[in-house]
Amino acid sequence: MRAKIVAGNWKMNKTVSEGAQLVEELKSGLAKVDASDVTVVVSPTYVSLSEVVKIAAGSLVNVAAQNVHQEANGAYTGEISADMLKSVGVGYVIIGHSENRTTGETDLIINKKIKSSINNGLKIIFCIGETLLQRKKKLTHKILKNQISKGLKGVKKLNKVLFAYEPVWSIGTGIVPKANDLEKNVNFIRNNLSNKFRLKNPKILYGGSVNTKNVKNLKEINIIDGFLIGAASQDPKKFIDIVKKTFN
Repeated sequence: MRAKIVAGNWKMNKTVSEGAQLVEELKSGLAKVDASDVTVVVSPTYVSLSEVVKIAAGSLVNVAAQNVHQEANGAYTGEISADMLKSVGVGYVIIGHSENRTTGETDLIINKKIKSSINNGLKIIFCIGETLLQRKKKLTHKILKNQISKGLKGVKKLNKVLFAYEPVWSIGTGIVPKANDLEKNVNFIRNNLSNKFRLKNPKILYGGSVNTKNVKNLKEINIIDGFLIGAASQDPKKFIDIVKKTFN
């Protein structure tokens, strides 16, 4: 069985104390899970990163930031650089999420963020996916190819990049792609990475309305290496249930 990764994106939720409590519950609930098959990642807000890193130390729980600025420093009020994330012990960063793309994050910016993060020793969860309109126009593969090509241009150490296929029309809607469509699109991503970037065995996650009820069916799609989860990751019982179902 392919080793699986389950990552949770808390988005703009959880105070520092709430986040700390959630991770304490995750540590306890995952204590008996076979570590050889498990990579679990949580993504708190910036204000909670330091505290969550401290609590997660020595457990199965890894910590990701939800975003990063593309520049190393400068007059960028409210922004956080990759070396700042590294300095507090963060291991991963989510880049290219559709919610950030819709507020002006371009492929060029995403490319710079990936390079800066890798240069600072971070692993990347690189989000790609089509909108509902693009899907209806049968542009899915064109969009995915374009996002991958521009996002990875000139990027070294591609083994540091995990790919999260997140159809925008599925995020938060409760709608999950049919198994055949999902398998076809993930295979397209895998083949594109192999042919264009000579990347062997890339890790490809699925994200979009993953929950405790549908995860068993989704994990049967063997070419998926895990999940990027939104709402369900904010509830420790649900997240633990998803993790256990993913690996059992």
